[in-house]
Amino acid sequence: MRLLVTGAAGFIGSHFVRHWVREHPDDSVIALDALTYAGTETNLADVREQITFVHADIADAEQVLRDHRVNVIVNFAAESHNSLAVVDPGRFFRTNVLGTQALLEAARQAGLERFHHVSTCEVYGDLALDADQAFTERAPYRPRTPYNASKAGGDHAVRAYYETFGLPITITNCANNYGSHQFPEKVLPLFTTNALDGRPLPVYSSKDNRREWIHASDHVRAIDAVLCRGRIGETYHVGTGVEASVEQIADLVLDELKLPASLKQEVPDRPGHDRRYLLDSAKIRRELGWEPLVEFEAGVRETVRWYADNRDWWEPLRDRSPVVEGSWARQS
Repeated sequence: MRLLVTGAAGFIGSHFVRHWVREHPDDSVIALDALTYAGTETNLADVREQITFVHADIADAEQVLRDHRVNVIVNFAAESHNSLAVVDPGRFFRTNVLGTQALLEAARQAGLERFHHVSTCEVYGDLALDADQAFTERAPYRPRTPYNASKAGGDHAVRAYYETFGLPITITNCANNYGSHQFPEKVLPLFTTNALDGRPLPVYSSKDNRREWIHASDHVRAIDAVLCRGRIGETYHVGTGVEASVEQIADLVLDELKLPASLKQEVPDRPGHDRRYLLDSAKIRRELGWEPLVEFEAGVRETVRWYADNRDWWEPLRDRSPVVEGSWARQS
């Protein structure tokens, strides 16, 4: 297999590349990334000799597919930070919708064997905190934020290319990811790196809002299962059923680092802040035999220790983020 991984220098993309070269050493991996603020080649340093790295935008991937005789695409490329989407929504629609469509067209022209698209639970909107249901693969899309809507638009484009042109696609919608190498604007690395420097942990006012959490290593194992055993044209949900609030995450970080709760600082909710996401992942478990392996609290504590031990990785990145939590409040 000659596999093109887009967004390969980002958080989950780099986890996938490291997983694939370890588990499928006979395959060729072409790692493509635009190296925007959240992507860094250092994420691929330990596998650099085992892959081909291409610095490019997904909208310009047609030549890459020809040059490297790619037959499978795994598309992680996306703008993904909800807070940034509030202050700069246009960049999300350019990458997540128009960029995805350009990549799909390149794949169609190249006659690829598979186009796998990585999506999110957030396209479904949110659930009430006391709801007793979870989102299934048949749930309607009801995105509430620019990020959610842009990912939903990309998903619709993927399905349209399957239905209209017969492009062999699969989609995974995943719960919130955590793990090593996550850009420090996201909640767990933000809390951890702030705590390590004695800075406040910005906890949203709606601190009881919950997310379902999954370790990135479990997520990429699920994508592997879909690529190897999944049915063409199908969507698979990837989740654990384990939920935690932003305040619970903050408390876990502070407990692991043995720091006081006084570091928590309440900040205003961002506009459109979703209450709760929860996926029904019975389909992938039943059909493909996938199960998550990383226990939540142990995984979070291990991740916190990784950031504590790898200051040289995150410290040069922390000031790259284009948005500061709460900046929308200052603009109103």
